Amino acid sequence: MADDIEIDEELWDDEGEEDSSAEGEAVREERVRFTVDKRQEPVRIDKFIMARLENATRNKVQQALEDGNIIVNGGIVKSNYKIRPGDDIIIYETRRPESTEVIPEELPLNIIYEDDHLLIINKVAGMVVHPGCGNYSGTLVNGLAHYLKVEDIENAELPRVGLVHRIDKNTSGLLLIAKTPAAMADLAAQFKKHTVHRRYIALVWGNLEEDEGTIEAHIGRNLRFRKIMDAFPDGEHGKEAITHYKVLERFNYVTLTEMRLETGRTHQIRVHMKHIGHPLFNDETYGGGHIVKGTVFTKYKQFVENCFKMLPRHALHAKELGFRHPATKEQMKFTSELPEDMQQVIERWRTYTGGMTRQLRNKLDNLGS
Repeated sequence: MADDIEIDEELWDDEGEEDSSAEGEAVREERVRFTVDKRQEPVRIDKFIMARLENATRNKVQQALEDGNIIVNGGIVKSNYKIRPGDDIIIYETRRPESTEVIPEELPLNIIYEDDHLLIINKVAGMVVHPGCGNYSGTLVNGLAHYLKVEDIENAELPRVGLVHRIDKNTSGLLLIAKTPAAMADLAAQFKKHTVHRRYIALVWGNLEEDEGTIEAHIGRNLRFRKIMDAFPDGEHGKEAITHYKVLERFNYVTLTEMRLETGRTHQIRVHMKHIGHPLFNDETYGGGHIVKGTVFTKYKQFVENCFKMLPRHALHAKELGFRHPATKEQMKFTSELPEDMQQVIERWRTYTGGMTRQLRNKLDNLGS
């Protein structure tokens, strides 16, 4: 839970002291400090950190622990260490000068449309879109730099690669890429005016009361943990955010929903759904990575755990993308089928709750006979 963390805000100041290390030498910097809240339950430190640092993976966290870059109460711990209330956790980052460059890499890009002005990519879950802390290679931007034949570029020049918008690492689906400066400017303006059509499919915890509705709550950085976003319904913090939802199918304990974004804030759908008490299925960061709704029966717990293994990410897919072509001014619309992991889990819930309904109907019939 984000509320269980205290953050030293000075660690997020990018204007630190000038680097006096030798050229090419790695620099170790203190980046994040947690003070574990007294309400925190014991949990493995690697799982705790993965749920709170965007783009963190188990391998990277375990490697950082092995390298001594994660310190607990002044000492080195192993990945199976279980955090306790009051633990002081410091995460160090090792940077190299070349990490500020985007190196073109030949990566698999599922391009579903391309012309002289833009291209549409169907991103797989697990691929980071933009280079950042701990992810300087293997990202979508690295692949785009190679595909578009862009030479090594500095971070300040990243827009030349054509990234108009982003979706989270563990969100699958459609991304729009500009290939020229003119297309970039036009498409960016459409996003700013909120005229781009974006429809997502999500599996969320709980049974939504209404068949459709609108969530309006400002979204901004969590006031204590700046890697996590939060909803501010009174509008005192963050920026305006509006999400429209519609129920597609109900499975008693989870609901398949359609989300349409009117605005485009960081983690908007995930934050808004947590805000109304229906976090995304298996969203560790925003409260959906455990059983939120359901029974206490062991078979049910095992069923959910199996679904988590089948879909080891939050259940969100960018299904539709519509916009005006920057050159021809034609209205364009693209769709993407749900990836196999989401399809499998949805079918599992459909079968599971369908079987429960049949059992209940049989019991009622037997009582009446």
